[in-house]
Amino acid sequence: MRWYDLLRGLHIIAVIAWMAGMLYLPRLFAYHTETAPPGSEFDAHFKVWEAKLLRIIVNPAMIATFIFGFALIYVDGAQRLGWGFLLTPWMLTKIAGIVFLSAWHGYLARARKQIARGERPRSARFWRMTNELPVLAAVVMVLAVTTEFGG
Repeated sequence: MRWYDLLRGLHIIAVIAWMAGMLYLPRLFAYHTETAPPGSEFDAHFKVWEAKLLRIIVNPAMIATFIFGFALIYVDGAQRLGWGFLLTPWMLTKIAGIVFLSAWHGYLARARKQIARGERPRSARFWRMTNELPVLAAVVMVLAVTTEFGG
C-alpha cells in the first residue's frame, strides 16, 4: 500500500496549492478594487496577476485535488473500507466542504472575469471578510477526516 501513501501525499500537496490560490485571489481582488481604477496601468497588472494565478495555480491544483481524491475514494471503497464509508458523518462533512470549496472557486473565477471587464462586483471589505472562508472549510474538513468524529 505504499502507493496509497503516495496518493494521499499528492492529494494533500494539491489541496495545499488549491487553498493557497483561493486564499490569495480574494486578497488580490481587495487590493485591485481599492487601488487600481478601471483602465489604469495598475489595473492591467492586476488583471494579469489574477488571470495567471487562476490559470496556472488554482485551476490545475483543483483538478489534481479531484483526480487524487477520486483515486483515494476508489481505493478506500474497493479495497480498504468498503463503499459504506461514503455515508459516514465524517465523509459527508468532507463532501459538503468539497462542494462549498468548488462553489467558492467558481464564484472567484466569475468575479475575476467581472473585475477584468472593469466591473467591481464587491468591495475590498467584502473580499477581506470572505478571504478566510476556505480556511474555515479546511479546518472543519481536516478535523472531520482525522478524527472521524470519534469513530
